[in-house]
Amino acid sequence: MGKNVFVTKYSQLPVNLGKTVLIGEKNIALFKLSNGKVYAIENRCPHREGVLAEGMISGEYVFCPMHNWKIGIVDGVVQEPDEGCVRTFPVKIQNDDIFIVIEDLDSQSIKYPDKCVYNESFNE
Repeated sequence: MGKNVFVTKYSQLPVNLGKTVLIGEKNIALFKLSNGKVYAIENRCPHREGVLAEGMISGEYVFCPMHNWKIGIVDGVVQEPDEGCVRTFPVKIQNDDIFIVIEDLDSQSIKYPDKCVYNESFNE
């Protein structure tokens, strides 16, 4: 069972702009989309490690600011013709508090996962 780590207030998270969150050794990009849902993904592109929180958001995708790779914010999957994925993290929202669920605070983030791991967010 993971640990809920408070990261910010829902009311203070801007829409369609990324926020960098550091939890232990994990560098996470947090996004509140225009539909109000909040998602958390690993904050580096699998191509050249661009900072995804600085990328442009369109719908449910973020574009890496370095080379314009299109990455799904919901599932972490890089869109074709490029390949790869980033780790996703479950998000819980309680009242105005946003928590990211972290399974292992001591482990390093996964730079190049063998396969994508989709974690359901618990947006209310």
